Amino acid sequence: MMSERTTCVVVGGGPAGMVLGLLLARAGVEVTVLEKHADFLRDFRGDTVHPSTMQLLDELGLGERFAKLPQSRLEEIAFPVSDDERVVVGDLRRLSRVGVRHPYIAMVPQWDLLDLLADAGREEPTFTLRMNTEATELIQEGGRVRGVRYRTAEGESGELRAELTVACDGRGSMSRAQAGLRPKESPVPFDAWWFGLPREAGEQAAALTPRMRRGQFAIVIPREGYFQIAYIAKKGTDPQLRARGIEHFREELDELMPGLADRTGSLESMDDIKHLDVRLNRLHRWHIDGLLCIGDAAHAMSPIGGVGINLAVQDAVAAATLLAEPLRRGAVQGRDLAKVRARRLLPTILVQGLQRILHRAVMTPVVNGTRMGPPKPFIALMRRLPQATFIPAYLVGVGLRPEHAPEFARRSAPDS
Repeated sequence: MMSERTTCVVVGGGPAGMVLGLLLARAGVEVTVLEKHADFLRDFRGDTVHPSTMQLLDELGLGERFAKLPQSRLEEIAFPVSDDERVVVGDLRRLSRVGVRHPYIAMVPQWDLLDLLADAGREEPTFTLRMNTEATELIQEGGRVRGVRYRTAEGESGELRAELTVACDGRGSMSRAQAGLRPKESPVPFDAWWFGLPREAGEQAAALTPRMRRGQFAIVIPREGYFQIAYIAKKGTDPQLRARGIEHFREELDELMPGLADRTGSLESMDDIKHLDVRLNRLHRWHIDGLLCIGDAAHAMSPIGGVGINLAVQDAVAAATLLAEPLRRGAVQGRDLAKVRARRLLPTILVQGLQRILHRAVMTPVVNGTRMGPPKPFIALMRRLPQATFIPAYLVGVGLRPEHAPEFARRSAPDS
């Protein structure tokens, strides 16, 4: 088995892994990102890029490149209260009043964002991205993680030893499981099912504005050439949904989204419907010696608000800021890793607490078929005090304790 060495190995090439790899490389740290797929083209990844993430891209000198990516803008977060009326609960445009440079959420295919980060990383001499390379096992010796063993798509295996291994491999993290770290789960009342429907050229839809009926709702996200649909219903109902078959599912969609009923025939079987087991959990401890978990590997977020990507990116920035110097010295201690959790714990707890409140107040009644939309007092408040829409907009768009690029990673935008 071939054995290699790097300073930091990042397991997983999602938003957290790619941002961490880029920032550490700009600090002069030798870093290798392992991504098991051949490319970033994965169906139904989250596409939300929040104002704080766009601010980070500006600080990294990548704002102009990002602006050239195909995207649409979401300026309001709203819930329907009837078939022809909705209530705005978050007005992102109000963020401009407190100096937020990008007062909207950009809907960008995640693979385009990851390709952008990969291209920026390749400009750094200490950055390596290895596609088609799956980390299969932690190397644990002397009570410390010393790197990972991996397997390529061609069937070759090897080991990559490192001073630090960072788990960015998502809610089903291999690294976390082998380290014996187990998250505490919070109950979630719903699951999500993802699929695509055809989109006519120039056709628009209010991104992330739910379409609700008793017991179910859907979120429509415009993409290039199609609409990405998130269908939400009660947790544990996937077997019944599939047993009823595609015809019944199409009928439910036609009632839920009559404006798209002319194209649900494009769904040929339930194989076109991808089930997501929604989780909300958090590790008590994010590290053991030689291993750090961030992003979904440390705390799986509910899709409510689309904040999971944003929090994962913030984790990566904090980790790079706190660990670059210890990594340059080649001496990362447990207390260094603990600082990452200490910095990111409060924002994580507060966002997950807010999501639990929304689960109880909005999601549970909706999927149980007892109410459509938010509680009436909340709707009345937003109508009487539209200024209050700033608060949800800030929590979703910017978040608590937004992270900024460390000085060593900042770049000016290239001259046009």
